[in-house]
Formats: sequence, C-alpha cells, structure tokens
Amino acid sequence: MAADTTNLLTVRDLAAHYGHIEALRPTSLNGGPGEFVTILGPNGAGKTTLLRAITRLIPSSGKVEFKGQDVTKFKTNELAGLGIIMVMEGRGLFSDMSVKENLQIGAYKLPGSQADKDRQLDKVFTLFPRLKERLTQTASSMSGGEQQMLAVGRALMADPKLLILDEPSLGLAPRVATEILSTLGSLNKEGLGILLVEQKAPLALKLAQRVYILSSGSVRAELPTHEIKSHHDLAKYYFA
Repeated sequence: MAADTTNLLTVRDLAAHYGHIEALRPTSLNGGPGEFVTILGPNGAGKTTLLRAITRLIPSSGKVEFKGQDVTKFKTNELAGLGIIMVMEGRGLFSDMSVKENLQIGAYKLPGSQADKDRQLDKVFTLFPRLKERLTQTASSMSGGEQQMLAVGRALMADPKLLILDEPSLGLAPRVATEILSTLGSLNKEGLGILLVEQKAPLALKLAQRVYILSSGSVRAELPTHEIKSHHDLAKYYFA
C-alpha cells in the first residue's frame, strides 16, 4: 500500500495485546497537518493503549506513518526526534529536579543553538507564566495543575510537530483543566497538530475538529465534532 503523504499521522490496523488479552483491536485513524483530533471512549476502551502503541511504548502490530514516512519500526526516542512528542498520563516528571531542569531535559533533542532553546523556553513561559515564577522549585513541590503545565511545557520544549496527550485534565480542578486545554487550543490555532485522549468530552469537543470514539478496543465512529450535540450522541457509540 502506498504511503499517505496527505496526513501528518496515518495509523493502519494498529493492534496490541497485554499477554493473552486483546487490548486494542486493529484500529486505523489519521490526523491532518495542523489538525486537532480527540479520542473519546469509556474507561477500558483502549485509548491509552492506542497512544502507547503509536509512540512505540508497547509492542504492536499494524503500521504507523508520519508525514508519509513509515515509522512503524522506529523507537520512541527516534519518533521524538521526528517531532512526535507525548505527554503521558501521570505526567512522568522528574520529581526531584527543578522546573528548569525538567524543561531543559525536554529540549535535549532540539536542534540549533542555545539561543534557539532559550526562545523555545520563552514561548513556554508565555503560555504558562507560573512555570517561570517557580523555575527553581522541584516538580514534586508543585500543585497538580502546575505539574501538568510543566509536563506540557517540557513536551513543547522539543518543538513538536505532533503533540500527543493522554488525559491531561485527569485529577485537576475544572478551572485548571480548562486553562490547560484552552492553551492546547491556542497552540493548535498556531498550526500544531494535536492528538488528545480526554475524559472531559465537552471541553475536548469544543477544541477538536474531529473525534474518534473507541469502545471495547476498536473505533466505533469517526465524526466531525460538530455532529456530537449531547452525551446521548456519545453514549450510543460508547455502548454499541
């Protein structure tokens, strides 16, 4: 099959198992350049497994293309070098390191001079001013919302072309969750491609252009987000 050169990300028949358990059935999706795509579904639907399979954090079968290039056999760090950056559920911060050190680690593969990295750091501070205020604090001493800002900020230090996020609002107060997701919307308007798994469906649907609905390890529907008018519209796919 010919490579897809029109999409930023193309996933074909991706499947994954945990032992003998089929966590993700053959699943296909795509994301266009600068598109905001969200993945919704009930707990246990396979959403996190899908993201981990795309980014090679777990073994999988199927095919993944990025900008038309077959990256199925790439390692996670090689994908990061291409610009595919993931913010995992749980944030994955270095808790005993400072905010500055965590951000610097995010830029370790960023090409260019120190001045380029400093400009990227300034961009992160513009998006999340609180990180600049807490530059010398350890990550573990920050609130949950601030830690999530740091996790997103660290990902942005790598200058991603595709930012993948697994439930960034999990455990956050509604106001903070809205702030972080709104920032993602602003980044998307600047042209950043985003693939988001999110439990807060109303927020995600306001930001994304398309939605994939997963249930029982497979895609039940692919829709433009404006076609989802209510929880009832989601429920008929969640429990199909």
